[in-house]
Amino acid sequence: MVVDSRGSFSVLTQFKFLFGDSFTLLLREGQLVVRLSDPNSLLPLIRLLKLSLLFRFSRLQDLFSVDYPQRAIRFEVNYLLNSPFHNCNLLIQLSTPDGVPSLVQLYPNANWLEREVWDLYGVFFYNHPDLRRILTDYGFSGFPLRKDFPLVGFEEVRYDEQTKKVVLDPVEFSQEYRYFDFKSPWL
Repeated sequence: MVVDSRGSFSVLTQFKFLFGDSFTLLLREGQLVVRLSDPNSLLPLIRLLKLSLLFRFSRLQDLFSVDYPQRAIRFEVNYLLNSPFHNCNLLIQLSTPDGVPSLVQLYPNANWLEREVWDLYGVFFYNHPDLRRILTDYGFSGFPLRKDFPLVGFEEVRYDEQTKKVVLDPVEFSQEYRYFDFKSPWL
């Protein structure tokens, strides 16, 4: 939402008026970005954004996580909200050390998205009604989209003809040591 000829408030001005300096606000490539530092302020903010007639962010378009292993607080959870009334998007970024509150009671589609983030990154969502794995096996150990997860995983899955079952075996590397002559153009 932009300032129009009648002088109405922009979304950015409204945020500064309501929240003061407790949030970091950015305008990046025409999209409003809100950075939160406290996970406890997420639910009141989202509730206000959805239920207030001033904002009307009635849709949760996406929820995703980013892994920054070099940061002290490693995981960042991002919420992309949409307001069809104002025709604008809002990105909320929250860095979290252990977990964030669940948004399922406000946005029912957050159920699947939060389960996906938990399954692939290991970010816990408090008060989630059904937090279980959806993309990996129930016996899977680790979280595959973390940057410290090995590329080949810990186990390989194969079908055993003798037992007629799917078998999990530890990963074995069969490649032998090779000598590379980097001075030669023919490797």
